[in-house]
Amino acid sequence: MATITTSVILMRWELLSAVMMFLASTFNVKCRKASHNVMAFAFTGIGIGMSCWFVTGLLGITLSMDNLHNFWNITKDVFVEVMSRTPADWPMP
Repeated sequence: MATITTSVILMRWELLSAVMMFLASTFNVKCRKASHNVMAFAFTGIGIGMSCWFVTGLLGITLSMDNLHNFWNITKDVFVEVMSRTPADWPMP
């Protein structure tokens, strides 16, 4: 019993996101059958968001402001580097 309890405590966010993905998929199918396309689109977005949350949780990626700031700085540096190597007359008409 302690093993099951420990695994549920350690996997609580992954389990929650998996349940949310299942519910979003179920409601998506029901809304599509009932021709509620806007609601089906919303549930599709929820499902995609939950799957991204599930993967980041399994990979141990934390989405903190420090990580987002670091990602933005790296993206900016790469963009500036690529643009500095781009020829002045590119693209050719």
